[in-house]
Amino acid sequence: MKIICIGRNYSEHAKELKNEVPTEPVYFMKPDSALLLRNRPFYIPDFSNEIHHEVELVVKVGRLGKNIQEKFAHRYYDEIGLGVDFTARDIQRECKAKGLPWEKAKGFDSSAVLSNEFIAKSELGDVNNIAFSMKKNGEVVQDGNSSDMLFNIDKIIAYVSQFMTLKMGDLIYTGTPSGVGPVAIGDRLEGLIGDKQMFDFQIK
Repeated sequence: MKIICIGRNYSEHAKELKNEVPTEPVYFMKPDSALLLRNRPFYIPDFSNEIHHEVELVVKVGRLGKNIQEKFAHRYYDEIGLGVDFTARDIQRECKAKGLPWEKAKGFDSSAVLSNEFIAKSELGDVNNIAFSMKKNGEVVQDGNSSDMLFNIDKIIAYVSQFMTLKMGDLIYTGTPSGVGPVAIGDRLEGLIGDKQMFDFQIK
């Protein structure tokens, strides 16, 4: 099982991090050991002083596929969940400044929160118009809609499958809207697709 993460897929988020808006999907990987499931608490690691939350729609791949044409991409997933891509922003900056890969800022243990359940596409309706949000301590800090993606889900699947075979159970974190920010011990993060709660956990 692979965890594929799309970066800078919302223009306002790219701008808030002072990054160029990409002309094609940008992706990176997390190991399966990054998964944090069942609303377990997230423990801030001792190697970072600046862990940021990034809430994202998560697509679960349902079929084996390679070199998938965009017009057929909808056949390769049936469910969408919600997750958090935790980022050690201080380490990421340090690695970027040195021109080094920054997996250690993204792929550390428990850095990929995943909702308890997924919602069927048939229930969601238009996958290019999915509202989602995240609250920190009861206040909405990120509020997004898949209609604002630079590259929609089908484009992402077609693009990534040029380079690697997608397998059943692979997860695609589709990018985060603006509003990313730090978490601290004692915070509570709650994620929603529409009005449906998808996760609710503590920072420790």
